[in-house]
Amino acid sequence: MADFGTEDWRNRFSDAMMHTIAPPLAMLVRGEGCYVWDDEGTEYLDFLAGIAVNSLGHAHPDLVAAVTDQVGRLAHVANYFASPPQLELAERLKRITGTGPAGRVYFCNSGAEANEAAFKLARLNTAGGRRTRILTLHESFHGRTMGALALSGKPAMREPFLPVPGGVEHIDATLAALEAALDDTVAALFLEPVQGEAGVIDLPDGFLLRARELCTRHGVLLIIDEVQTGAGRTGAWFAYQHDGIQPDAATLAKGIGGGLPIGALVTFGAASELFQRGQHGSTYAGNPLVTATANAVLGTIERDGLVENAAHRGDQLREIITGLGSPLIAEVRGRGLLLGVGLTEPVAQRLAAAALSHGLIVNAANESTIRIAPPLIVGDAELAEFERRFGLALASL
Repeated sequence: MADFGTEDWRNRFSDAMMHTIAPPLAMLVRGEGCYVWDDEGTEYLDFLAGIAVNSLGHAHPDLVAAVTDQVGRLAHVANYFASPPQLELAERLKRITGTGPAGRVYFCNSGAEANEAAFKLARLNTAGGRRTRILTLHESFHGRTMGALALSGKPAMREPFLPVPGGVEHIDATLAALEAALDDTVAALFLEPVQGEAGVIDLPDGFLLRARELCTRHGVLLIIDEVQTGAGRTGAWFAYQHDGIQPDAATLAKGIGGGLPIGALVTFGAASELFQRGQHGSTYAGNPLVTATANAVLGTIERDGLVENAAHRGDQLREIITGLGSPLIAEVRGRGLLLGVGLTEPVAQRLAAAALSHGLIVNAANESTIRIAPPLIVGDAELAEFERRFGLALASL
C-alpha cells in the first residue's frame, strides 16, 4: 500500500477534490468489523458507520462474498433487462416494509435520488389540479439535489441555489401545525421519523399516528424518509413500524447497501399506480452488483437478528452514555443505534475532535449534539471500548 505521508495526501486532496466538504480528518485505508485504520496505522472505533451506512461494519465476509461473486458474474446491464438479484431485492423490500401485494419498488442510487423520485410521485397526486402543496418539516433534511433540497427545511442549504422547485411548505413538527396545514389542497407530506441531520430529533409522541389519520382523510400521500433510519437501525426494520402505521411511500438508502450506493422508493397501495411507463428512470439503478450486495446485507441482518440487536444495544448504549455522569450530557435522543447526545454547551465539534484523538469516530450533527450510529453488529466488547474512549474525550474538555 502506498505511503501517502500526511501533508502529501492532504495537499493532493486539496488540489484534486472539489471544495464542497471540510478537509478530511484522516486517510482511512482498511476496516474490519467496527474498527478502521488510517495510513499511519492508527486504530479507530467506528461509531458513525459511514453515517449509518455500514450496517454490517467493515469487510463483513457476507458482503465481501456477495460483491466478489456477483462482479464475477454480471455487474451491470441496461434497464431494458431484468436480473435475478434485482427481482429478489424488490420482493424482499416489499416483505420487510410490509407493502402487501400492491406494493412496488423503484431502484435508484442514493437517498437524495429516492427523495427526488418521491417528489415526482407527490406531483402526480393532483386530484384534478386541486392538490398543489407539499408539506415537510422545518430542519428536515432530504438531500442535496434540487428537488430534495426544496424538501429540506434548512434555509441556509437552499438559499445559495434559489429558486428551487416550488410548491413546498415547511411546518413546525407539532400536532397543532400539522392539523392547521394539512387539507385537501396538499399532495404529500414528507416526514423523517427521526430528524438525523437536525440533531437526532424525535417526532412528538403521536405525531406519526395523527399524520396517518389526516393524510388518509384528505387523500394526501404520507411519504416517510427512512434513508437514515431504515434497515433495522432504530430497532425495527423501518422506524414507522414502531407506530404500527403504513405510509403511502417510503424512501430508502444508506444501510440497505452496506457501503455500495443504492436507494429505493417503495410504494404502498394506490400510490403504486401513480407512476406510468417512461415517467422516471436511471441508468445504473438496481444493477445486479448493488442489488446482490443489498440482498446479502439485508439477509445477514435478518439471519443474525441484527434488528433486535440494534434495539438491545441501543438501550445499553443509552445507559452507558447517561451513566458517564458528565455535566456536559443533557439528554440522549433517538432510537436503537441512531442516538443524539444533547450537550449542555455548544462544544460538539470540540468533543468529536477529542473523541477522534482517543480513537473514536462520532460526529457533531450540530454545535450541541453528538451523533452516534455504530454498525448493527456492535457487541459487548465494542460498547465497553466506546465507554472508555468517549469517557476520555468528555474528561478532556
